[in-house]
Amino acid sequence: MKRLREEAAAALFALQLLTRVPIPAAIGFSQARQGKAVGYYPLVGVLIGAVLAAVWWAAGQLFPEPVSVLLSITAGLLLTGAMHEDGLADTVDGLGGGNATAALSIMRDSRIGVFGALALISVLSLKAAAMLALPAAALLVGLVLAHALSRLSLILVVATSRYAGENFGSKPTAVGIGAAGLALSLLTGLAVCALAWMLLPVSALASGVAGLTLGHGASRLLFERKLGGYTGDCLGATQQLSELGVWLGLLAAL
Repeated sequence: MKRLREEAAAALFALQLLTRVPIPAAIGFSQARQGKAVGYYPLVGVLIGAVLAAVWWAAGQLFPEPVSVLLSITAGLLLTGAMHEDGLADTVDGLGGGNATAALSIMRDSRIGVFGALALISVLSLKAAAMLALPAAALLVGLVLAHALSRLSLILVVATSRYAGENFGSKPTAVGIGAAGLALSLLTGLAVCALAWMLLPVSALASGVAGLTLGHGASRLLFERKLGGYTGDCLGATQQLSELGVWLGLLAAL
């Protein structure tokens, strides 16, 4: 029973870390719970995708398709506090620095630069365009698939790279992820893919996963060579490019 309570607390921490949803203060904070929460990120992605699907469907009862898609994207920005979008912008801005030290300094700056703004506009626009072009059923499944797998994608960076930022002890993803957390995140990703396999053509699912893989690889090419690892901002960039990869992969096959 104690083990179940600890797992539930870790899952709630993951929800709080990735969204603006508050959790009861009575749960209590611990470094161990915060670290364990990383394994629940894909599950939180499932919940985020489900909420955005509900927003899209409800908005579609009142508004034309472009408006419902944009309202769904806006709901995602509000629900997550745009934390991954902020990471994308900061990462792209930081990579303009001459070396790793300069890049990390730029990434810590709260102001957004031209490169970061253009990257953010481009990614959001491409996601909206892809969602608009997909059939309704594929869009609904895609919201859950893209948000779950893109958070699994950032966990794979945590599992296979090293933390290159500062404030090591205060970051839940800085210390990596244990075997149990990695297994949980992988199982969640597989379960989501199994559900999508029942609702989408196999070719579309395969194309979406291929797009995810390309987005994951592209994000790592952006930051690992210069930084020698990842930061929290880099994980945000990975999530955003991986999510975009899923959308473009689905669109290519449908």
